[in-house]
Amino acid sequence: MTISTTKKILGATVAAGVIFALAGCGQAPTDKPAGSDKPVDSDFLPCLVSDAGGWNDKSFNQSAKEGMDAAAKELGIKPLEFESANDNDYAPNLETAVSEGCSLIVSVGFKLSAATVESALANPKINYAIIDDWADNDFDGKVDAPNVKPLVFDTAQAAYLGGYASAAWSAQSGVNKVGTFGGMQIPSVAVFMDGFQLGAEKYNEDKGADVQVFGWDSATQKGSFTGGFDANDTAKQTAQGVLDQGVDVILPVGGPVYQSAAAAIADSGKDTLMLGVDSDLAVADPSVAGITLVSIMKAIDVAVKDATVAAAQGDFDPAPYVGTLENEGVKLSGFGDFESKLPEGLLDELKTLQEQIISGDIKVESPNSP
Repeated sequence: MTISTTKKILGATVAAGVIFALAGCGQAPTDKPAGSDKPVDSDFLPCLVSDAGGWNDKSFNQSAKEGMDAAAKELGIKPLEFESANDNDYAPNLETAVSEGCSLIVSVGFKLSAATVESALANPKINYAIIDDWADNDFDGKVDAPNVKPLVFDTAQAAYLGGYASAAWSAQSGVNKVGTFGGMQIPSVAVFMDGFQLGAEKYNEDKGADVQVFGWDSATQKGSFTGGFDANDTAKQTAQGVLDQGVDVILPVGGPVYQSAAAAIADSGKDTLMLGVDSDLAVADPSVAGITLVSIMKAIDVAVKDATVAAAQGDFDPAPYVGTLENEGVKLSGFGDFESKLPEGLLDELKTLQEQIISGDIKVESPNSP
């Protein structure tokens, strides 16, 4: 279905990847985490609350868990992790985290925003962080609670590279059509689609090509969305609607909806490829590696780990973290088995584009960027 933007919730989604290698209660921690000079609070207990996608979504929930687990291993403690089965679990899970004595509570995703702010305001001595959201539910440009740290990502920068690469692939095949669709139309989804379109347009500009983009119009902020993040018939039909335009590369944005895109591609019998988001999809889900050209990734795991370790050392800072190409908070994965089939010179072109974005010579302007 096609809808327009209705709510401004900023943010946007990585497991460790390579760019341009292109390519219960907490146990007492050790005095110092590995590689750190700072002592750790002996009573520190970090906690993580998922959204309804669960820990095995091959996307941002899984990446957040990997980051928390990595921090816990370094700190020598056992975190508490609360998996939400549906939207009704968010507030109760946060309440349980508070009652268990959590020192830092990390919420995964914008859907937990209201419940997280409410919990943070009621518990000002507890530190909170939230992924893909500014915790600004009254939209006044300020975080609603002083003890909440937003962990957000300017994914448009990496998606720009993905859009350029997709356009190059489609131009090489002679199809000259790429497409995208999303789950819910929120900034953390639309920001991928903005960057994807802008990157394809850059390819057309540089090469005098005419690769068309279906499923999203950045100028009007309208496009194809499933209305949720479930891999279901609606998602498959939405993917099919974009595939019916004749695209040979498609970008599904919204966690598990990639599964529906893969099913639609299989039904089509065509050699269509897709892009992954948040994590390196070809690694996270090898079953789709054969149709995954590249992934647009967010360093959610690194952001969660760093925030957790800092809080354990008494250095919690509520200032927002914004992931960019420059700080490697967003990046493009490698191309795997497709690298040898890429247009000649494409990897060098992508590297140059990345450098120009970092230097500011190219400004990736998305209304959905944090």
